[in-house]
Amino acid sequence: MGERDAVTLLWCGEDSAPPERFAPILTAFPPAQIRPVGPRPGTQIDALLTGRVLVVGDDADLAAVTLRLLRRDLLGSVELAYATPAATSFTRLHGLPTGAAGADLARRGTAHEVTLVRDDVGGVLVGAGELGPITSGTVYVDEQRVLRGGAERIRVVPDAAKGLTVTVVQRRVAGVFGPRPRTTAGRAVQLGMAPTTVRSDGRDYPRLMDRWTFYKHTAPLRLVCLPG
Repeated sequence: MGERDAVTLLWCGEDSAPPERFAPILTAFPPAQIRPVGPRPGTQIDALLTGRVLVVGDDADLAAVTLRLLRRDLLGSVELAYATPAATSFTRLHGLPTGAAGADLARRGTAHEVTLVRDDVGGVLVGAGELGPITSGTVYVDEQRVLRGGAERIRVVPDAAKGLTVTVVQRRVAGVFGPRPRTTAGRAVQLGMAPTTVRSDGRDYPRLMDRWTFYKHTAPLRLVCLPG
């Protein structure tokens, strides 16, 4: 669709004076296109969610903006771009460039539908989720039980083919002896466990949880991830 001069840039930093590492991204856009919205933006950005939107921040900021698109039923009409100074779980998952190259892709690239994962507490997962340590628990991916007992951590990542992948990492002695990590793909993962930490897109849930579900959403996210 060519260069997007009408991109709305959501600057999700702590204040309007960005750290130096964000400068190559922000200076690629005229000041009139930059909207400082703060970390993990909420309803205050709803009026800005139109056309093509570039999120500049971290994976948790991107998840917060994606959640607003979901709640406003805008996943099918808004193209979402993402630029950040260094690689993250989300940029690695989708092969996105960082820094100035990420800003250039946001302006010139084309949107492609990618899998969106939700959870059962009203949030979304865009990059990666981790739960653990798990002292005792049971984990199912669809109808398949992938864990009964303990694990060092469970890692969940969106997957284009199935919906998500779940990797069970168990403790190994000296990093050598013991079960190797096992990865299973499916549409949903359900976990029941002794209370433990849940981290989604780099942000800890505010309390320990003994149950959690991630599942593939019925609609995709329109991500700017291909060259124009």
